[in-house]
Amino acid sequence: MLTTFDRDEYVHQALRAGAVGFLLKDTAPGDLAAAVRAVAGGDAMLAPTVTRRLIDSFAERGPARRETARRQLRCLTARELEIVRAVERGLANAQIARQLVMSEATVKGHVSRAMTKVGAGNRVQLAILVHDAELP
Repeated sequence: MLTTFDRDEYVHQALRAGAVGFLLKDTAPGDLAAAVRAVAGGDAMLAPTVTRRLIDSFAERGPARRETARRQLRCLTARELEIVRAVERGLANAQIARQLVMSEATVKGHVSRAMTKVGAGNRVQLAILVHDAELP
């Protein structure tokens, strides 16, 4: 979904309706093209501001939840953890690849393995888990 309206109720409605992406019209053209490719490749894509608010609205915070999330993330390698932290910030695979100087396919592989290891069904669940962990 591409929209001008940066409102939580629109995000929630779009996701409930089956959207796998939610971007704002002020998204840079290159980022928009990367998002279309990411979604076409099976990934989900949310605007970074939307990702943060979505995580905050669905994640309950607290010491027990934080510790549970941290235990779940312990199975990740240092590189996988670095990548899932970028996912939590709302970055697309292409952006992560540029930032970490690796191929987009390598990033996608790390994200997929991390999701499998922690039992996340999609990038949003993975991002919520990382957010819940409140990593230093």
